Amino acid sequence: MQIQPASFSFTLLLGSLAAVPYSGIDINLPALAATGATLGVSPSEVGLTMSAFMLSLALAPLLYGPISDRIGRKPIVAFGIALFVVASLGCAVARSLPELLICRFVQGIGAAGTATTFAIIRDLFDETNARTRIASVMVAINVVTVIAPTAGAGLLTLGGWRLIYAIQALTGALLLLAVLLGFGESARIDPVNRLAPAAVARSYVQVLTHPVSFAYILVGAASGATVFSYVTGSSLFFTGVVGLRPDQYGLIFSACSAAVMGGALLDGRLGRHGISAAVVLTTGLALVTAAAATLLAMTMAGWTPPALVAVLLMAVALAFGMTMPNIMNATMQPLPEIAGAVGAAAGSIQMTAGAASSGLVTALFDGRSAFSMTAVMAACSLFALIAYCLLARPAERRILS
Repeated sequence: MQIQPASFSFTLLLGSLAAVPYSGIDINLPALAATGATLGVSPSEVGLTMSAFMLSLALAPLLYGPISDRIGRKPIVAFGIALFVVASLGCAVARSLPELLICRFVQGIGAAGTATTFAIIRDLFDETNARTRIASVMVAINVVTVIAPTAGAGLLTLGGWRLIYAIQALTGALLLLAVLLGFGESARIDPVNRLAPAAVARSYVQVLTHPVSFAYILVGAASGATVFSYVTGSSLFFTGVVGLRPDQYGLIFSACSAAVMGGALLDGRLGRHGISAAVVLTTGLALVTAAAATLLAMTMAGWTPPALVAVLLMAVALAFGMTMPNIMNATMQPLPEIAGAVGAAAGSIQMTAGAASSGLVTALFDGRSAFSMTAVMAACSLFALIAYCLLARPAERRILS
């Protein structure tokens, strides 16, 4: 019953696994107020459950990555999904906010087990095919991003916020079954590599000192921070400044998610037609920087028509979809023997950078303009472009020469 890596079913399984962390965030957003009402706390206090989930998402991969390099990807994915199922059931029956916080933190630890998805792709596919597979996984993630909030609202209406967690547990159980029955081990395990703290530390030192991998980690972190900035800032601007209704803003957010999908699909098509990753990355990063700089200039001029702002944000999202598969692929390629550690370091640093940029946008928001969003976006996107042009590409050329 093993699913063949070249099949569509395998790509669908990888996409479903990679989407688990995102579904754990987005599907619960509509239920914050209802959860607070049941537990006798404010919606803002329930919002701490999101922070707990994202904190464990940032930290847990740092353990999972090196372990998966030494014992294999399948045990890590299976353990993570099983833990996600148990924690989801715990969330569904939680009777107090502290209980829910603990269960959400554990749920995030479980969801983080799927962070090995990109390492699995690196194990199984060459550079060109890996780029296409990563693009497909990004499409799956963004499909979930579009659907999850609506699904969460529907489940909230149908059976309350506890049903949302129960459905997460059911979905996780189905994924666990698919992994156990259909997924073969992808890692090439070297029995000489022992799972010891010193070995784990050496893996991370190797990642952080590799000129190509670390340069691309910086590019990916800055690109992710740009997107986190617009996700946070667009909500503040469109609902808090412009005065759009939540459903109207939801359409804009969905359009941006669709643009990310479009960019990932476009990148896959360009790859199949022989367009190099370097061309796509240069074009995409330049487009993000130009769009962010335009938004900042418009904001400083006091001219921010909502429709034009939305179009420019969609341009940023499109370019992000084009570039991120190539960034992840380039990050993983130089160190195949420790792909799990590379993916873990990249994901954790990107999550940390995203949280920092999101917090900065919130802290600088003046209640009157989009300045905090556009300023942080412009700075992060410019850093990504500079890191690519001055660090990543020269390092690649030196190694190839």
